[in-house]
Amino acid sequence: MFPFSRFLSCLLLPLLAICSFNLMADPADGAAQALHLLGYIGADYPATVANGDVIDQGEYREQLEFLGVLQGLIVALPARTEQRDLVSGVASLRQAVEARQEGDKVARQARQLAAHLAVAYDVSQTPAITPDPARGAPLYAQHCSVCHGDMGAGDGPAGVGLEPPPANLRDQARLDRLSLYDLYNTLGLGVEGTDMPAFADQLDDRQRWDLASYIAGFSADAAVKGAPISLAELAGRTPEEIGASQGVEAIALFRAQRAQPPLQQRGPKQLIGHTQATLEQSLKAYRAGDAEQAYDLSVAAYLEGFELVENSLDNLDTAQRKTTERALMAYRQALQDRQPVGKAAQLLEQAKAELGKSAELLGGDALGGSLSFFSSLLILLREGLEAILVLAAILAYLRNTGQEHAARSVHIGWGVALLAGIGTWALAAYVIDVGGAQRELMEGCTALFAAVMVLWLGVWMHDRRHAAAWQNYIQQNLLSGGGRFGFAVLAFFSVYRELFEVILFYETLWLQAGPAGHGMVLAGALTALVLLVGLAWVILRGSAKLPLGTFFSANAALLCALSVVFAGHGVAALQEAGVLGTRPVPFFEFDWLGIHPDAYSLSAQGLVLLAIAMLYGRSWLRERSTAQA
Repeated sequence: MFPFSRFLSCLLLPLLAICSFNLMADPADGAAQALHLLGYIGADYPATVANGDVIDQGEYREQLEFLGVLQGLIVALPARTEQRDLVSGVASLRQAVEARQEGDKVARQARQLAAHLAVAYDVSQTPAITPDPARGAPLYAQHCSVCHGDMGAGDGPAGVGLEPPPANLRDQARLDRLSLYDLYNTLGLGVEGTDMPAFADQLDDRQRWDLASYIAGFSADAAVKGAPISLAELAGRTPEEIGASQGVEAIALFRAQRAQPPLQQRGPKQLIGHTQATLEQSLKAYRAGDAEQAYDLSVAAYLEGFELVENSLDNLDTAQRKTTERALMAYRQALQDRQPVGKAAQLLEQAKAELGKSAELLGGDALGGSLSFFSSLLILLREGLEAILVLAAILAYLRNTGQEHAARSVHIGWGVALLAGIGTWALAAYVIDVGGAQRELMEGCTALFAAVMVLWLGVWMHDRRHAAAWQNYIQQNLLSGGGRFGFAVLAFFSVYRELFEVILFYETLWLQAGPAGHGMVLAGALTALVLLVGLAWVILRGSAKLPLGTFFSANAALLCALSVVFAGHGVAALQEAGVLGTRPVPFFEFDWLGIHPDAYSLSAQGLVLLAIAMLYGRSWLRERSTAQA
């Protein structure tokens, strides 16, 4: 129920008045509340007055009362040079309402005052990521349709008998007086005195923007096409304002595009800009004493921005990529360690300086052809190499031991992983909201699980490197299906752990490359695929020529080495997700082997090496005992 109506409870006034004095310590919240009121005064007042006559006395009185609350909110904001103008602006708006001036004029005055307030108190009215109404649709079905109805007409089953009744979200005239930010703001703050709750604790910023865009679609014609409008304009202005400045014919296009915002350019410049802007928000939250929010924003700044250009930057200057990443992690760790604000600000400036250098290397809005090709090549080659090594080792083992029929389990395992990876991406893109943190958490957990599985398989192969041992195992276990299931599980996790992220990286690279670079992206991916298949063929063919004992020993050593690599990658992913902190140490770095100069990552790899030593030592003692017996 979005509008303020005549039935709004009188509880709204004392509650907002109390809030106005409690919000002095948090200007963003106080300013957001004031913007919330200004938006709805501008939207609701025009229906109360016509030709100088009051049409609805109850609604008109409430408009005056809201203006009194608004004055209290503005006065309670922290002192700034613009505050005096804002106070006089509210007084002027009140005079216009008391004089019963025409609704269009009052609405325009309220919008102008809101724009001045947003600038004065640094309230961003533009989403960081382009809203996606496809993501908003299931959110609407879950949270809104029960009152507002499936089609937004205010006829949901739970809305029967409510006072005031649920808003009709298909009322085009009223929606034209609300901006996308007004809808987003209402979703976060709710409407006091009605049954419209605040969703700030249930929906994050991105979800509220997605839902606001979906709601805007109820009053729009999606078939209208035209030149793309900037996201800032779509979010901060109303269709009515557009009509007044650009003509009535521009309104339909504006409605259509705010209901389905054009995808903004996601080139290197935009992604690094998003990282810098989010880091600024992080420091602002830290200064305000909200360390948890500051830390979450610092994690989001990396995952939703810089991480998506790392592959491209690696092809230009690996050292700069590492330096920038370390600077970002150092700032994040300072927040986690509750360092003084001055120290955090100093580290942030260092991180921003490195981001600036990275942006200069990457260039402008789109990647060049050669950079698009090599970025595409290395994404698949790097992420697929470890999976190919594991799969080739398993298949070579099965062939060399005469169990080719069991290879079907391996193929089923990686085939299911392909479907699961694509399905996970589809869910994340169109059904649920899976952010960068969840993505890295998923990768970290599956990498650590794969490390354990591969270590087990490596030691298992070492224990059965003698002909009698593996023949006995095959007869007792492999033919019964238990061993085949284990191979299928390992094949699944070896492929699935990277596939979701590979798809995401290619999705981002596709946008970065632009239409002119799409061919080079496809060429790079195909080249990497040929190289990976060729590597698997070399391993399978070469292993057939090795003596069985040598093959088993080499395979076991390869798999144990991969377990060390997976452990390093898994811890690094958990650090990027913000689950683990960072503790830099003086040590060399080799990304392809999962070696990072960090105490947590190196400790995890050290534990794996210790486990390998203990398990191999146990095997040696067992063999020695058997020989003596």
